[in-house]
Amino acid sequence: MTGLERIEAVFRRCRAEGRAAFMPYHAMGYPDRQKTLHIIRTLSEIGADLFEIGIPHSDPLADGPTIQTATYTALMQGTTVKDCLAMVRELRAMGVDQPFCAMSYYNPIFAYGVERFVEDAATAGVDGLIVPDLPPEEAGELEAACRQAGLATVYLLAPTSTEERIRYVASHCTGFIYLVSVTGITGARSELPPDLAEFVARVRRHTDLPLAVGFGIANGAQAAAVARIAEGVIVGSALVKAAGGEDGLARVAALGRELAHGAHHPRTNGAS
Repeated sequence: MTGLERIEAVFRRCRAEGRAAFMPYHAMGYPDRQKTLHIIRTLSEIGADLFEIGIPHSDPLADGPTIQTATYTALMQGTTVKDCLAMVRELRAMGVDQPFCAMSYYNPIFAYGVERFVEDAATAGVDGLIVPDLPPEEAGELEAACRQAGLATVYLLAPTSTEERIRYVASHCTGFIYLVSVTGITGARSELPPDLAEFVARVRRHTDLPLAVGFGIANGAQAAAVARIAEGVIVGSALVKAAGGEDGLARVAALGRELAHGAHHPRTNGAS
């Protein structure tokens, strides 16, 4: 089974079970290498359906201060692209079997070599790629490599996206579409934007792909609200913030359970 097929299987299973997918993000190498492995393995055991794993980058334009700090910490500890792929291999060897979507900015992929990166990522156990600073108009080489390796290519849409842009991006996405709940950077927020349901409905008119919402989801109630209108609930900053400190693993586990419970709340007729 290819990585894309594994991602598609997750969303089919969640749909059959009448729920959304819980999709936690973690910055690889944060707080350190060993804790990264423990955090992801713990989340895999308490309800994660699909992981977004962040490859540290020196200029993470789409990320807010929490994830910026985490990726900077990982970089200062020497975390490289090769290290991230090695951690994926170790997690697979530990029995973590949920799909991994690697979130990387384009520069590290370009420096590594696009075809080589995709091949090595697929071999390590990565199932899809999210490259927020690479528009689909310029992603021909990456998309071709991903098709060859069976990986999903996931792009982002924002509330400001035009109908034309939505159609274009949807035609280039495989696996699912990443919907940014707000215009701006990542970060936990006290409430979800009031026009989120309208944005999701606008995108849904143009595609049958699963829609996953991220940016700003911080607790179980917000996760449940997103789960009522979308197929996936992506949570990053709140979990990364919880990971810091001596009791980070316990805090991630507690928040992860709350978020998974919310994301797995039974769907309503408003979502397909």
